[in-house]
Amino acid sequence: MRRWLMLIPLAVFLGMAWFLYKGLYLDPTELPSAMIDKPFPAFSLPSVEGDKTLTEADLKGKPALVNVWATWCISCRVEHPVLTKLAEQGVVIYGVNYKDVNADARKWLQEFHNPYQLDINDEAGSLGLNLGVYGAPETFLIDSQGIIRHKFVGVIDETVWREQLAGKYQALVDEARP
Repeated sequence: MRRWLMLIPLAVFLGMAWFLYKGLYLDPTELPSAMIDKPFPAFSLPSVEGDKTLTEADLKGKPALVNVWATWCISCRVEHPVLTKLAEQGVVIYGVNYKDVNADARKWLQEFHNPYQLDINDEAGSLGLNLGVYGAPETFLIDSQGIIRHKFVGVIDETVWREQLAGKYQALVDEARP
């Protein structure tokens, strides 16, 4: 009977070791989202510029990237020049300024250029919560009907765009053509 008791710590150790070993091969940018293939959540929030109220209906009509960003986010500062370049190339990008001071966001966009065709002020974080945002930056690809088709967590650099997102975005653009 004592031999079986001695095997319990070994079994617990082996179980934990297997679990940790498996975790080494998980991709931290692949966070599952319950929002995939669902409509963009309903919202009614002011624009960062403060000149109008935006809703989910404003995001429909063209495939787009919806980028969740903030001025307090260091990674967002790294990603911003790439987003600006993509916008200059014709990629439609909407911004969600997440849990941020709106005056800071306006200053940021004036200083670093504004790649967003629409920029939503989500100061309270309610839209981010409904999207299942863990933190900034996160980017959603939506189709022309406002359906979320993909979620990317982390910085979009040129390599990420080229190897992971450009093809998905182009497929949505092609699908939207009559």
